[in-house]
Amino acid sequence: MTGMNANGFSTTRRGALTGLAATAAVVALPKRASAQDTTLRWWSPQSAPAQVAAYKAQIAAFEAANPGVKVLFETTSDEGYAPQLAAAFASGEVPDIVTHLPSFAVQTYYANGLIEPFDSVIEAVGADDYYPGANDVYRAADGHFCGTGIGNTAANMIWMRRDLMADSGIDAIPRTWDELRAAVSAMQKGGVYGLPLPYGRNSMTSLIFIGFIHQAGGQIFTPDLQIDLDNEGTRNALEFYREMRDYSPPGATNYSWGESLTAFVSGATATGIYAGRVLVNVNTQNPPIADHVTCDTYPTISAEVATWTFNDFPSVFIPAQSQNKETAKAFAASLFNPEGYIQQLHAAPGHVLPVLRSINENPLYQDNPIIQKYPNEVELMANAAAGGFNLGYETTEHASNAKAGEIIASNVISDMVGRVILNGDNVDEALSAASATIEEIMAS
Repeated sequence: MTGMNANGFSTTRRGALTGLAATAAVVALPKRASAQDTTLRWWSPQSAPAQVAAYKAQIAAFEAANPGVKVLFETTSDEGYAPQLAAAFASGEVPDIVTHLPSFAVQTYYANGLIEPFDSVIEAVGADDYYPGANDVYRAADGHFCGTGIGNTAANMIWMRRDLMADSGIDAIPRTWDELRAAVSAMQKGGVYGLPLPYGRNSMTSLIFIGFIHQAGGQIFTPDLQIDLDNEGTRNALEFYREMRDYSPPGATNYSWGESLTAFVSGATATGIYAGRVLVNVNTQNPPIADHVTCDTYPTISAEVATWTFNDFPSVFIPAQSQNKETAKAFAASLFNPEGYIQQLHAAPGHVLPVLRSINENPLYQDNPIIQKYPNEVELMANAAAGGFNLGYETTEHASNAKAGEIIASNVISDMVGRVILNGDNVDEALSAASATIEEIMAS
């Protein structure tokens, strides 16, 4: 696809993706609509130095192609984006583009009329270049797309160390909970704990535990979005998660993403649960274990239960209150230009995975020491993430849940975990209270 789309911005990037070189083509505003002294505000919770450097390069390329346009990059936080955006929407002082929030949050914002339809940007990028089904999670009830993925993430992989496995007589990565229990029990010695599961009142505990519910054959909702939290799978997940507390460090009571990641990378735990950022971090922060690290999808209660990979589908979307929507759409499309997009992916190789097939096949993307050192792990994560799910998209049979973001933000799931596992509350009462809270959110 070349030329201008219906919204008037260039889509020549499509042709630039053909061939092995796939050199960058910068999406530019047409001269007749050239912005003058326009400032775009870009919000993202991703602020690692290498990522920010990539974002600045993408900004510089867009600004060079569009004189008079300036882009300001501003960081939010993984745990704090919800109140920050709520305040922005309430005041009308919104960013013009937001990236790296989970898809379920985007669906919630769109259902409340806060987000601009994203169909034209997907067409500008090239709809047929996405992995099959990659945008399904962004299709809203009205048939429009509310955003698109800036990348894929397999957030709940199990990370193992072959050296510790060998020392403990473990021949293979655990595939069932019984095997996982035996493995962490055998490897918990010499000051090393078995695993860094989170038990804090935060989004990681909620999101990881939702994964455990599905790995036990349960679900939060029925496919038609009736509450189904109190099921055998949830009860089995709570019992197993309670057992695993004995194999997690004492500080796991307050663990969120950063603490869990650090526990495995530092060598404090024998296994990990995280996305591909583990690969970069072990190579830079703990090189002695780098040659021993590998991963797989997280174990399930039995071999009969299929794996369930949590992919938050890191997003890009445009607030409806933006005063610079067309410029923001042009900038959003430019984020997928090969040179800048590959630099962004390489800022955390294996962590944020490409959503475009042409990028994955591009030699520039493959030419990365982490991707070349761990080809099997990166390929495994790419496949797991592509078939992943989250609360807004529990299975392929489930309707899209526009309330998922509110449910996660309420901490109702992590509160249930805390009540049962940390406080020893009655399981029936905790499940009843959690179900009632979710019902209130769904009805609001």
